Amino acid sequence: MVCFDIITLFPDLFAPFQEQGITRRAYDSQQLRTRLWPLRDFADDAYRRVDDRPFGGGPGMVLLAQPLYRALQAVIAQRSETTQVRVVHFTPVGRPLDQLWIQQMAQGSGAVLLCGRYEGVDQRVIDEFVTDEISVGDLILSGGELPALMVLDAVARLQAGVLADDSAQQESFSPALGGLLEGPTYSRPETLANGRSVPEVLLSGNHARIERWRREQSLRLTAQRRPDLLARARQLGTLSSQDEAFLRSIGL
Repeated sequence: MVCFDIITLFPDLFAPFQEQGITRRAYDSQQLRTRLWPLRDFADDAYRRVDDRPFGGGPGMVLLAQPLYRALQAVIAQRSETTQVRVVHFTPVGRPLDQLWIQQMAQGSGAVLLCGRYEGVDQRVIDEFVTDEISVGDLILSGGELPALMVLDAVARLQAGVLADDSAQQESFSPALGGLLEGPTYSRPETLANGRSVPEVLLSGNHARIERWRREQSLRLTAQRRPDLLARARQLGTLSSQDEAFLRSIGL
């Protein structure tokens, strides 16, 4: 079982996402579990205050160290790990969130997800507890709840039986694609009213030809949109001679 303990100011945001769509199967089967820890429960005063102005001045508020210390100590005491508990803090200065990190989470025992708010978290808490600083992109959000939900969704869909087939093995960034982007997909009708049709190869019934076409579309799209992924695949040696021949044929 993968268990995520979530420290948040807004615990009510999480329940709806665990009750909708196919990812709810991960929760129904107990393969994935969440425990919510409202940060205000660990506040010092009757007002349940968890933020204050930053030392040195400046705009905004910072989450106070003491409520966070108490919350993290309580969470860690409840977890069953015999080694260091992974504590994830979502922050613009973190490493980019990627599928490899998600796969590691999906195969492990879970982690503590620390959802920051305001201008951030007292650095002393980060220095003492945080093992993973994660960024979901070059943008600023109001808090860590949306990134935490992204992690939960991505981990849930990798649990056994959540997806009905092997679709997770044929997606962008998957090992089966060598970490490349997945190419375009099509469905009915064969031809739209505006005349746009499904590529002929997909109607041929020739499975080897279809698989080759899909691979070439993956290579082409990755080269156009994410050349860094293509460069990494070449560095790792995951491209075949046929792949390289196709790339040369399109000037790459």
